[in-house]
Amino acid sequence: MEDVKLEFPSLPQCKDDAEGWTYPMRREMQEILPGLFLGPYSSALKSKLPILQKYGITHIICIRQNIEANFVKPNFQQLFRYLVLDIADNPVENIIRYFPMTKEFIDGSLQTGGKVLVHGNAGISRRDAFAYVQERRFCINPNAGFVHQLQSWNK
Repeated sequence: MEDVKLEFPSLPQCKDDAEGWTYPMRREMQEILPGLFLGPYSSALKSKLPILQKYGITHIICIRQNIEANFVKPNFQQLFRYLVLDIADNPVENIIRYFPMTKEFIDGSLQTGGKVLVHGNAGISRRDAFAYVQERRFCINPNAGFVHQLQSWNK
């Protein structure tokens, strides 16, 4: 099977320089686009409220598997607007169905001056886009099914 290269519109530069990234930073959120942060669930724990407020986070997308619902959950429903997505982390999960609502949620936040944190349990499972995100969050590692669905959706 021929490897298909995804093409996306040009993306703005992030204000932070990626050269200072170290492996322990995988436990923290990183700004991958202006106003869009990616990180692990631990970046949205109750103890991290001051950091979320420092960076001006207004919206949080919580991506989890059904079995994680008891510990990967919205901690600040009174402070942030949430989109919670129960998505299995496996190659056959149909994630395309979540793209429109997720895009609308992110766009709505950014258009009103908000900032969005997208997190999963580890923040590492989710090619120009992959490379772009990996330059800002080096530990990402999407599964093969997710990459295939992105390729299909982009056609």
